[in-house]
Amino acid sequence: MKKSVIRGTGRYLPARLVTNEDLAKWMDTSDEWIRQRTGIEQRYWVPADKEIGVSDLGLEASRTALERAGWKPEDIDLIIFATLSPDIFFPGSGCLLQHKLGLQNTPALDIRQQCTGFHYGIATADAYIRSGLANRILFVGAEIHSGGLDISTRGRDVTVIFGDGAGAVCLEGVETEENIGVLGVALHAQGELAASLMTEAPASRVSPRLTVEMLEQGKHYPVMDGKTIFKLALRRLPEVTKEVLVKTGLSMDDIDLVIPHQANLRINQAYQSSMGLSDDRIFNNIQRYGNTTAGSIPIALDEAIEMKKIGKGSTVLFIGLGSGVTWGAIIYRFE
Repeated sequence: MKKSVIRGTGRYLPARLVTNEDLAKWMDTSDEWIRQRTGIEQRYWVPADKEIGVSDLGLEASRTALERAGWKPEDIDLIIFATLSPDIFFPGSGCLLQHKLGLQNTPALDIRQQCTGFHYGIATADAYIRSGLANRILFVGAEIHSGGLDISTRGRDVTVIFGDGAGAVCLEGVETEENIGVLGVALHAQGELAASLMTEAPASRVSPRLTVEMLEQGKHYPVMDGKTIFKLALRRLPEVTKEVLVKTGLSMDDIDLVIPHQANLRINQAYQSSMGLSDDRIFNNIQRYGNTTAGSIPIALDEAIEMKKIGKGSTVLFIGLGSGVTWGAIIYRFE
C-alpha cells in the first residue's frame, strides 16, 4: 500500500523582528494587553521598504526542505502552495515559486484555506500520492500579513496577532505495509460563518473591485469576530480530534505530540486542558512568531523536529480552525 511520508521540512522567518513594545508605539496597546489576550510576545515581518512576496519566503523554506530530503527541484512532481496573501491577485504563488525553483513544466496549485491551509494541503498531497498522480510533492504554507494590516488603534485587535513566515514539507509516496505516514484526515467547513473572519476587499462582487471609499472604510483590512472564533475553536477542535482518532482506530494515549495551528495561545491552552494533555505533549511557538496562518503548522513542525520533540516512530496530531470557517485534523506517524 502506498503511504505519504515526510522526507524533509524547512522554515523561513524574515529578519525584521517586531515586539509588542514596537506595536505600542503605533497604537493604543501594551505588551501586557497583548500577552494576556494572545500569548504573543513578538513576531517577524518583512521589511517595509523592500518588495518581497510569499513565494520568496516559500522559496527559502523550500530550499531547506529540499536539502534535508536530498531532492533536487527537478525531483518534484507537484507543488502545492497554501496562502491567503498571494504575491499578486493572480496567477497563484505556486506558479511563481515553480519559476523561482528553476522549473519549467512542473504542475503547481494554490490552496486558499487560510489557517487550515496545512490540513487541506497535506490532505490534497496525500490524495495525489495514493492515486498515483504524483509521487514527490512539495507543500508550502506561507504568509505576508504585515503589509495588509491596519497598524492603528482601530485595527489593533487583529494587527497584534499576525506574523509573516513560511514552512515547507517534502512528501513522498512509498510502498509499505507499515502503519506510517498520513494515517488519517478529517476536514470541515461552515461557510455561513465566513464573515466572522475575513478581508472584504478587493472583491469581484463589486465594480470596481477596490474604491477610495473601501480604502477609507478599511475594507481591505482583515476583520474578526474574536468571541465567535474562540467559542468555535473550543467546540470544534476537540470534536475533530475525536473524529480523526476514530478514523484511525487510535486513542489520545497513542498521540506523542499535538501541533495546533498557532492562532491564539489561549485557544491552545483551553484545548490542552479539555483533552487532558501535559505540557510536553503539545507544541506552541506563537509566543515568538505570532499567527502565520498557512505557515504556522509547517513552521512549528520544522521547529519541533529540530528541537527533537519528534523522533523515530512519533505519532503527531495536527489540528486547526480558521477563516471560512474551516477546521481539520491530521494524524501522522514518522518512520
